Amino acid sequence: MNTDTFPKAHLESLWAPWRVEYFQTKETADPDFLTAAAHATDDAEHLVVTRGKYAFLIMNKYPYSAGHLMSVPYRKVCDMAEITDDEVLELWKLCLHAQRLLKETVKAQGFNIGWNLGKASGAGVDDHLHLHIVPRWIGDANFMTVTGGVRVIPEGLRPLYDRLIAAQSIQEGS
Repeated sequence: MNTDTFPKAHLESLWAPWRVEYFQTKETADPDFLTAAAHATDDAEHLVVTRGKYAFLIMNKYPYSAGHLMSVPYRKVCDMAEITDDEVLELWKLCLHAQRLLKETVKAQGFNIGWNLGKASGAGVDDHLHLHIVPRWIGDANFMTVTGGVRVIPEGLRPLYDRLIAAQSIQEGS
């Protein structure tokens, strides 16, 4: 390899046009966004994929990977001991539903599923518990994350939201 010409000019640019979704919005980060989404009537505006009686499924606006979803109780609770049996069951059913949707839409090969409870665990929102459903793929530790400490999310939120809704409609029709 000739080190005099590396890196080439085309390797020095990282194009991520989907990021426009983040800086075109006029809103600032709302610390109560989960509560707002729980009570909203415009699901697409809040990226709510599915609603149940006790909980809902929402896309993560700052995903670890494309398709990162969260199962969230409508009630704002931060302690797992406070959630009801009905909420537990529906949160888990939404988790299973999310896995089916993500296998269909982003061809997920595996999942990281878990809770971040409290600031010490890394919770970005520590006063409204939520279950993370993060799709994974074999060999997905790419060079950007490993060498650059950067994540590249290959699809915008709105296009993926539309695909999740379409896949959900197909599953409901089955």
